[in-house]
Amino acid sequence: MGNFLIAPSLLAADFARLGEEAEAVLKAGADVLHLDVMDNHYVPNLTVGPMACAALRKYGITAPIDVHLMTRPVDRLITDFAKAGATYITFHPEASEHVEHSLELIHKHGCKAGLSLNPESSLGLLEYVWDKIDLLLIMSVNPGFGGQQFIPSALDKLKKARAIINENGRDIRLSIDGGIKVDNIYDAALAGADMFVAGSAIFNQPNYAEVITTMRNKLKPLTE
Repeated sequence: MGNFLIAPSLLAADFARLGEEAEAVLKAGADVLHLDVMDNHYVPNLTVGPMACAALRKYGITAPIDVHLMTRPVDRLITDFAKAGATYITFHPEASEHVEHSLELIHKHGCKAGLSLNPESSLGLLEYVWDKIDLLLIMSVNPGFGGQQFIPSALDKLKKARAIINENGRDIRLSIDGGIKVDNIYDAALAGADMFVAGSAIFNQPNYAEVITTMRNKLKPLTE
């Protein structure tokens, strides 16, 4: 295994300095920026819209941005975030009226398509769309709030997802989101994840580079 991606969640950043925070964490060694979009409908919280993504691009951020839609419905926001500069657009299958159409809409706008599964959601939801996705995001907390504790059953789901991806030879990123920190990133990688979303574990520390470097060191045994 190898080619692991660290994706800090901007939900935990200082929103008064969002551009600076994004720039700082990328300079510290991050690969992808994860932007959590909550609508106070699908999940009980409200965060940002397409303007935040567009503002990051205008600020000069060129790194990939993974927009995680925790919203219902999703299609209008897919179009808006694609225009705002998203790289990946990830949504929850339960939140779309027609999952395949929403995935096609993401690709139509030139973005990579992702699906996210809540802790109680089955991999069976993906049975007929594995060939349509570029990223699978496994939630290891319940969506809607930052700073939650990692749910261990996510590791089993990662293993099953990794087996399906490998058996079919698919080029799909397998991401894990929720409670990821220095102490458990190795276990998540061992279970099959290759992209790690971490919010408070990075942004709540005084030295972003130190945390990200420590995370990469934890992953080294799996890259050698």
